[in-house]
Amino acid sequence: MRIQTGFEITYDCPAPVPMMLTLSVHPSRRGDLETPDWVRTDPPLDVRQYLDGFGNICSRVLAPAGRLTLSADFVIRDSGLVDDHAPDAPQIPVQDLPDDVLIFLLGSRYCETDRLSDMAWTLFQDTPTGWGRVQAIVDYVHNHIRFDYQHARPTKTAYEAHAEAVGVCRDYAHLAIAFCRCMNIPARYCTGYLGDIGVPTIGVMDFSAWFEVYLGDRWYAFDARNNRPRIGRVLIARGRDAVDVAIANTFGQANLAGFKVIAYDLPEAA
Repeated sequence: MRIQTGFEITYDCPAPVPMMLTLSVHPSRRGDLETPDWVRTDPPLDVRQYLDGFGNICSRVLAPAGRLTLSADFVIRDSGLVDDHAPDAPQIPVQDLPDDVLIFLLGSRYCETDRLSDMAWTLFQDTPTGWGRVQAIVDYVHNHIRFDYQHARPTKTAYEAHAEAVGVCRDYAHLAIAFCRCMNIPARYCTGYLGDIGVPTIGVMDFSAWFEVYLGDRWYAFDARNNRPRIGRVLIARGRDAVDVAIANTFGQANLAGFKVIAYDLPEAA
């Protein structure tokens, strides 16, 4: 499968402002790119890239005063297969987890395990361990939160998402991640492209949030908002929560003036 993918984001900046961007395809998917995913700027700017502590590609720019448009437009190949399904994947005891996985058991800015631990154990202690427990968490979060863009805000935490029972894909992911961590299941936040491939069109395209859990000897993708296997996830970044994978951190005033994301399947090349 070939997926046409990209974005166009416009800011109005009253004064020059440094920006840190997380908009490039994750290193694990770069071998699938048919065309480059370069971050373009209008006006042209120097773009310097580096790998952050989670292995994501970040870009640094100094935006001038005035209007700045960031964009990319590329084609990436995908297997066309739905998310992996492994109902027998076991939960690994904490003492046997790899060292680099342990950080994804800890509370973080948007995933307050300390505030949700008692609730998590009350809700999920009687569920089967491993895959079955994660699926029970996903089912609960999917049914508990009502999706509504009008209730999105950048400060909403997992605890608040549960209390308000409404939010967007990042809120579903944060709550599911927090519950998994409370139950000693490593979970990490993912952001990327997820077009309406193989499912009915569900609205205006945006970057998507899902999460991964460590079961057996590997990570598996779960999606509490959609709660169904999906085709064509294109990963941009992973981290503890949305703090680590924000598409843009601006160190000064930058007013969002335009936002467009695309991801749709193309015919196979002749």
